Amino acid sequence: MDSDTRQSQILEFARTRGRVEVIPLAGEFDVATETIRRDLRALADRRLVKRVHGGAIPLESVGFESGVEYRSRVDLAQKRRIASAAADLLHGAETVYLDEGYSPRLVAEKLADRELTVVTSSLLAAEALAGSDSVTVLLLGGRMRGRTLATVDHWALRMLDELVIDLAYLGTNAITPDDGLTTPDPAVAAVKHAALKRSRRRVLLAAHSKFGISNFTRFADVADFEAIVTGTELPLEDARRYEALGPHVIRV
Repeated sequence: MDSDTRQSQILEFARTRGRVEVIPLAGEFDVATETIRRDLRALADRRLVKRVHGGAIPLESVGFESGVEYRSRVDLAQKRRIASAAADLLHGAETVYLDEGYSPRLVAEKLADRELTVVTSSLLAAEALAGSDSVTVLLLGGRMRGRTLATVDHWALRMLDELVIDLAYLGTNAITPDDGLTTPDPAVAAVKHAALKRSRRRVLLAAHSKFGISNFTRFADVADFEAIVTGTELPLEDARRYEALGPHVIRV
């Protein structure tokens, strides 16, 4: 098998499995571990995967965006810690925006017993709050994206433009100090940006794997947020780089 074909298969494995490891891949392809490491370096140079200890994880792009099933498995323990810590940042907010994605859905579970009005583009978050007797849910209208079960386009933007929200919990596909917060889909970026602009306070939820990478469409600066909640998996040195730009970085 030539290297291009092998690298294409490795990329497909990464996107379907969520992570690939050097030693198992060497066994699957019957090649040396150094050959796999070269393949992963080549894929990383093309910004298709991100190298992690012992292997690699896929990077999202215009051509590939993970779906709900994938997001519900990857970094799950970290996402649960992030959601719990983020819910503690409510600080008297009465109106809350919950972004699309799996971490905001976990935040929704933590808010189900609060007296709140929750605005969301996410069917996942709305479903998590459906049984609550104390939360009023306003679901943004628009085109539903099947991959993330969230609404976008001008219907969602028009509704957001009529609101003033106390606190927005937002997610991102990628974040760097220079490029800020980015996502593959311009329609998603537009909704995130509108929610950010219509909110008095903003908290970012981001697993460590989102840091240090950029995507296609920019929707916010790091300095737009009062806090970034992430996992202790993000090195302290990296956390300090982002904190220097303005937000308080909370590692849990």
